[in-house]
Amino acid sequence: MLAGLGVVAFSLTFPATAWGLESFGPWSLVALRSVLAALIAGSVLLAARVPLPDRRYWGGLAVVGGGVVVGFPLLTTLALQTSTTSHAAVVVGLLPLTTAVLGSLRTGERPSRTFWTAALAGAAVVIAFTVQQSGGALASGDLYLFGALLVCAAGYTEGGRLARSMPGWHVIGWALVLCLPLAVAGSLVALPLEPVHLNAHGVLGLVWVAAGSTFLGLYVWYRGMAEIGVARASQLQLAQPLLTLVWSFLLLGEEMSAAAPVAAVAVLVCIAATQRAGRGAARESRRIRS
Repeated sequence: MLAGLGVVAFSLTFPATAWGLESFGPWSLVALRSVLAALIAGSVLLAARVPLPDRRYWGGLAVVGGGVVVGFPLLTTLALQTSTTSHAAVVVGLLPLTTAVLGSLRTGERPSRTFWTAALAGAAVVIAFTVQQSGGALASGDLYLFGALLVCAAGYTEGGRLARSMPGWHVIGWALVLCLPLAVAGSLVALPLEPVHLNAHGVLGLVWVAAGSTFLGLYVWYRGMAEIGVARASQLQLAQPLLTLVWSFLLLGEEMSAAAPVAAVAVLVCIAATQRAGRGAARESRRIRS
């Protein structure tokens, strides 16, 4: 449930980013998003009197910050200058497989063959969709998106691992605070160089990507990953493309190609298989331990 709530929050990220780009340039939007999210996180940590994490966690928190606070928002924002949110959403459907692979390497999780078959099938659908949409050639926006997949998967994996040792909101909270100096410096550089045209959409988009996607979404996401494992939680994100397609249609009025909903529904079939396999593996693990 917690990981699923995180996916719902993430599914609004691309439409909210598109709204934010109506008021801010890409570099300004990412910097301000990080500053606002860090101020929220820092205020909560201060109010709760949470002590500084042990030094052994700082490296992992830096990976989380570099992946989900800086790298993924920046690369996806740059991609959305040339890609529609519906196209970007389905390309990012590769994130579950990428996260599962890195998670198994980093945490030692060993999902079943059924799990990997379903995960690979979902990834194959996403690749086929990307090639079909681009006419057989990758666009510049797709290169940004594939880079975003790698850095985000690293941040998810490390955050899920850390959430086994500390609360999920501590993980994202300290990662945001760690990135605050960089975000402030980025804001000071970007804002004078990129024009700002404030409107309601732009402000709402900025507020959501900061408070909803970055802080609240990652809090429940990391807590859910700690409960059910990185690999199994990651496959819930196969539902994210379909949700984003719905939001893009409702909020942005984007037209969807015939291939987009077909690809999204296909990956939803894969999510059912991965979760079924994950539950079976969890039951077997509990039986062996007992």
